[in-house]
Parts: sequence; structure tokens; C-alpha cells
Amino acid sequence: MLRNNKSADNPWEKGVQNMDEVKIQRRRALGAIMLTGAGAGASLVAVTPAPAAAQQSADTLQQVRNRGELRIGTPPGEPWFFKDQRSGEWKGIGWGAGVALAEELGVKPVAVETTWGTAVAGLQAGQFDVLFAMDATPQRALAVDFPVQPMFYYALGVLARDGLAAKSWSDLDKPDVRIGVVLGTSPDRELTVRLTNAKLERFPNIDEVGAAFVSGRVDAVSLFHPALVMLRSRVKRGTVLLPDPVRAASTSAGVRRDVDKSWRDWVGIAIQSLYESGRIQKIYEEFLAFRGIDPKEAPALVREQWSRT
Repeated sequence: MLRNNKSADNPWEKGVQNMDEVKIQRRRALGAIMLTGAGAGASLVAVTPAPAAAQQSADTLQQVRNRGELRIGTPPGEPWFFKDQRSGEWKGIGWGAGVALAEELGVKPVAVETTWGTAVAGLQAGQFDVLFAMDATPQRALAVDFPVQPMFYYALGVLARDGLAAKSWSDLDKPDVRIGVVLGTSPDRELTVRLTNAKLERFPNIDEVGAAFVSGRVDAVSLFHPALVMLRSRVKRGTVLLPDPVRAASTSAGVRRDVDKSWRDWVGIAIQSLYESGRIQKIYEEFLAFRGIDPKEAPALVREQWSRT
């Protein structure tokens, strides 16, 4: 009679019920494999899908080594990335840094064309391994990783017309000084707060602000100094200045967010070495010379040298 009255409190009977359930689950799993005709690996994935985090735990550093290639995102824009249309070769600060890191790894640098607007999505999708000269903004940091080490520094400056003295920002903060900025950019926001007396003229893009400078509609143009150097090379006039106090910012490199942080950490150490050894400055100067610009006329990317420029 006791065997006919199955009690929920009987541990022996619980074990029998559990074993019966295990057998049923095994038969169902075996049937699924036979019905699909798929391999064991595919069947296991279908039964127990891997968590999303585990799917992105691949070691990018090891992937780069196994592939024998470092895939570098290359959004066009001087002096960061520039494609020579005659030779098809890439040049610029970002590309030069990528070549240097590829040399350290003993792999081939490969350009993967992208845009600044789609670069974060490209990193997330694994289209390329790294994108140099990408600023670590709070929004970007929600989606991709950045090394803590800076790649180089740039400063807010001005391209001033001949005869306009601007050793300090206060020299420019006068009612008769007209300064051109690109609407909605960091220089626009910064100077709106810093210069309350000067007249800010806002333009939709760099080309239009450059045209205003050439025509004399503005006395100066404010951008971050590498962009000012390139603008100066196009308009062939004015002087690039970094007024005091210098407003410095650093840039870094974007990488895919992996569970394994080996790649992010190695890239950080590598770009710090480029900076401290002076190689990143040399890469910049080589690009300026390629574009016909005297490096001595351009403020450095190494902030410790700004007092000497």
C-alpha cells in the first residue's frame, strides 16, 4: 500500500521522478538532432544558445595575429586619413599609427574604408580592428572601448590674418575682431562662453569659413590646430596661433568592446609608446611635408613642445 501511495515528501520517489524527467529530456534532444540532420555543434547551439556576452569574448589580439592583418578603419579627413588618388596609398596620422602598430605585431596593415558617422557601428560589427584619432566621447564609450592612454594632444587655436596679434584669448576678445567658426562645433561652444566681446560669425562648414577668411569677412578662424594647419595650406595666408591659456584635448583609438581586454590594453600601451618616443610627431611631420607644408610652421601634437612653437 505504501508503494501505491506516492508521497511528495518521499525523497526516493522524487529521485525516481527526476530520473524519468531526465530520460524524457534526453529522448527529446536526440529526436531533435535526428530530425534536423545537423551536426552536433549546430544542435547544441539550438538547444542551449550562448549568452550574448560570451559571443563577443573573442580575443581580438589573437585574431589579428592569426589573420596576419591589422584592419584599420580609414574615414577620409586630413590630417588623420588621406588617400592619395594617384597611388591609392593611405597617409596621415591615423594611418601612420596603424602601420607602426602593425610593424610591432609583425602583421600587414589593411585599410578598411569607413566614415566618421558609421565608424562606431563598424567597430561593433567587427569590420575593422581599430580606428585611430577617435575621441573618447561619453556617447561613443557606451558602445565601444577606448584605451586610457592618449594618442596625442590638440589645442583650440586660430588662423589669424596678417597683423592681428593674438598672444592670448583676451587679445581677440574685442568688439572689432570677427572670428569665424563652424556652427555647432566645440570651438563655437567654447568661444561663445570665452569671448563675450568679439563678434562670432558662424558658418555651416570649414570650406565656407575658409572662404570668409580669404575674402576678409572675418579676421580669424577658430578650429583645433591640426585642422587649422590644413586650412592654412589651402588658403595660403594667415598664421596659426595657440593663444594663452591653451585649451588642450587628447584623442585616442576606438576598439570593439570585447570581454577580453587584451587588445584594448595593448593598443593603449602601443600608442603611449608612439607619443613618448616622438614617433607620432614624426608621422605628423612626414604627412605635412607630403602635403607641401613646412612642419616648423605647425604647432606640434606633443603638448610639451607647445611652449617652443
